Amino acid sequence: MPYLTAADVEAFVAGWQKPVQLARHDFLIRPGQVEHHLYFVAEGVLRIFLPVATEEICVGFGYAGTLICSFPSFVEGRPSDYAIQVLRRSRLLGISRATVLALLESHPNIARFWRTEMERAVVGRIEREIDLLLPEPQRRLDRLRTRSPHLFQLVPRKYIASYLRMTPETLSRLR
Repeated sequence: MPYLTAADVEAFVAGWQKPVQLARHDFLIRPGQVEHHLYFVAEGVLRIFLPVATEEICVGFGYAGTLICSFPSFVEGRPSDYAIQVLRRSRLLGISRATVLALLESHPNIARFWRTEMERAVVGRIEREIDLLLPEPQRRLDRLRTRSPHLFQLVPRKYIASYLRMTPETLSRLR
């Protein structure tokens, strides 16, 4: 981001005060907990899922270089409906909501960066909605391969199948 000054970068980096290390199968957040931090994934792989009576519906992933949290809980301060579980040993850095808001108020360039990231996230969510609306499993798989081919090296197939709203058997047959 060429518009971020050295002071912006220094303030932004200083806000990430919460180091977290998690082992495989650990939870970053469980349903019912309130999310107070946004996390940067320095290393590892995590899945975001919605537990329902008959299954765990995978709605997203976090991996090195991405941000992760139960966003509705983080923004609204309400208990999370989602769980975030570690698939591979992970190392994260967290920043509190209060710190994010303070940075957005005091640093217009950081606010610009945040807005850009939120716009990218919304576009990604719209693409995800399109994927879910497609009736053909092959088209859903093809779109994911085009958009995020790296997931196939990082994430076990059963979670990719859940993310694509198909059975693992269907995913195996389509590959």
